[in-house]
Amino acid sequence: MPEGTMKMGATGPVHLVGAGPGDPDLLTVRARRLVETAEAVVFDRLVAEEILALVPPDALRLDVGKAPGQHRMTQPEINALLVDLARSGLSVVRLKGGDPFTFGRGGEEAEYLRRHGITVEVVPGVTSAAGCAAAIGVPLTHRGLAHGVRYVTGHCQDGGALDLDWAGLADPDTTLIVYMGFAQIGGIAERLVAAGLPETTPVAAVQSGTTPRQRHMLATLGSIGETAALAGGPVLFIIGRVVALAPAQAECHALAPA
Repeated sequence: MPEGTMKMGATGPVHLVGAGPGDPDLLTVRARRLVETAEAVVFDRLVAEEILALVPPDALRLDVGKAPGQHRMTQPEINALLVDLARSGLSVVRLKGGDPFTFGRGGEEAEYLRRHGITVEVVPGVTSAAGCAAAIGVPLTHRGLAHGVRYVTGHCQDGGALDLDWAGLADPDTTLIVYMGFAQIGGIAERLVAAGLPETTPVAAVQSGTTPRQRHMLATLGSIGETAALAGGPVLFIIGRVVALAPAQAECHALAPA
């Protein structure tokens, strides 16, 4: 961090802010106010450029985004950075795509900060699941089609195999949302089919949902692995009968390549 940018004084708080799925109009009033007045913003790679444009030009911008196999900072380093910034007296926003407590490691960061005496405020955001589903006109629940929703991560830590309750996830009456599942979607589909979910179950893949770069495609469990094979992440997958309710006029596009 450049010399002279830190100012000594009060400690914290650190604001864990949900940036939502991408469209800045979907920020909460509280989130937008904090972003526009922040002195230091620590952000992930899933935060849309339109939202980063709201950060004051003289604020510190610290990109700690993680991509598969490419980590600018490890999680322990991010935790320590947040403590250092809070102790400097800066107004700190930790900005995360979607909601900070939904596959955003917000809970880990909040726990670490509190252990070090730092006050934490959590500002929830519209989840990527809710935002992407709404953007393509798919309800996550619908009478007669889905009476519940389950969120899972398709990301394998340290290259290990996904260890999920496949039998429980293969419920035709539930909508299944797969975050960070692009690299594993073929295997996920195979495991769900093996557990009893029909190959004909509709699947939607949404890329950069709610932003001008949004693209989505419709497939089935039997074809999604092959259909999405050439796409680049991040992609959110919606699996279930509700996907069949996507409006016929909602234009689909092949996902952008990696």
